[in-house]
Amino acid sequence: MKKISYRLVYNRKNCLNANGKALIQIEAYLDRQKAYFSTHIYVRPEEWDARKGQIVSHPQEEYLNRMLDEFLLRLQYIELKGWKEGKEVSLSMLKEDAPMEEKKDFFVFGRTYVEHSRRKDSTKNNLSTTLSLLSEFSPKLNVSDVDYPLILRFERFLQVRHLQTNTIAKHMRHLRTFCNEAIRQGLLSSDSSPFVRYQIKTTESKHAFLLPEELQKLENLSETAISSSLRHTLDAFLFCCYTGVRYSDFIKLRKESVVYPDGTHAWLTFKSQKTGVDIRIPLYLLFQGKALKLLKRYPDKEDFFCLKPNPTINKELVRLGRLAGIEKHFSFHSARHTNATLLIYSGAKLTTVQKLLGHRSIKTTQVYGEVFSQTLVNDLKKCKF
Repeated sequence: MKKISYRLVYNRKNCLNANGKALIQIEAYLDRQKAYFSTHIYVRPEEWDARKGQIVSHPQEEYLNRMLDEFLLRLQYIELKGWKEGKEVSLSMLKEDAPMEEKKDFFVFGRTYVEHSRRKDSTKNNLSTTLSLLSEFSPKLNVSDVDYPLILRFERFLQVRHLQTNTIAKHMRHLRTFCNEAIRQGLLSSDSSPFVRYQIKTTESKHAFLLPEELQKLENLSETAISSSLRHTLDAFLFCCYTGVRYSDFIKLRKESVVYPDGTHAWLTFKSQKTGVDIRIPLYLLFQGKALKLLKRYPDKEDFFCLKPNPTINKELVRLGRLAGIEKHFSFHSARHTNATLLIYSGAKLTTVQKLLGHRSIKTTQVYGEVFSQTLVNDLKKCKF
């Protein structure tokens, strides 16, 4: 029996697109002939390991590698199905059936939309995270399968995962984005959209932040014996507590992001992935320069700024919280809330904190002045009645 061999090929045309990325394809080989199938996945050269044939150093590497495996399995399934039906195994058989298979598949459709969207990288990562969760919930899904009963089951799946109401709402908004795009592409009718009947539920947002004594517990934990992987996660989290940097910005930092304008004092400079605002943070002035001390632990700054996917990091933070004896649930984004809250508590003006965080509106920054009751006490103590 003839057997088609498959392998993943990166940047076959040796040409990067405008974003500095190239396509990953599947090469099918049979009888000295080859055929190529697009995976619709584009990555940068440094994000592809040719020896292992997989994506590396990418925020969504686990999810994308799983999708590459699914692509390979889909082609192998078409080959096996044709063999069982008595068809002659050939590359043309794959070409005939693969496009039809791709057109129906929700994840191929969703990933293609994300890759070619003009949205910001942070938004693309969030959309991909929703696709990853949906894939865990239902590994095989066609666009036409996404109906009202399915999103109710998906909502319940997220609740069982103990996701908060607003986090679930975020994933539902992402799913609605995919459904709206499917309608625009004619893959789904507007009448059959599940979001005609489904209402996204939200609650008033409460920002999780660490109190000074809780931050101290993590700092003390930093001096104890923990694995190098956990230490990296802890150091990155503490760095963001001292600087207010988002996860999406942290993983984009490079050694060139740390500059010395006067030759002595270190500043962190970067453009926010979310807002596009240029941010400059005087590292030597914030929290007694603790962020700088952390940086000195990592001679290769690129290693420090390279983190695992956000969901993995958050799981490790749960472990670190337990080791430090902190009962409060917090995530990597809590570092940003901690930074803002403690700066205001220490007497920094709202406009200063707004500039450091890169907020476009002062209203966004004002939230942090309301969550810590001790801030109110400190302000009243300064008043003369």
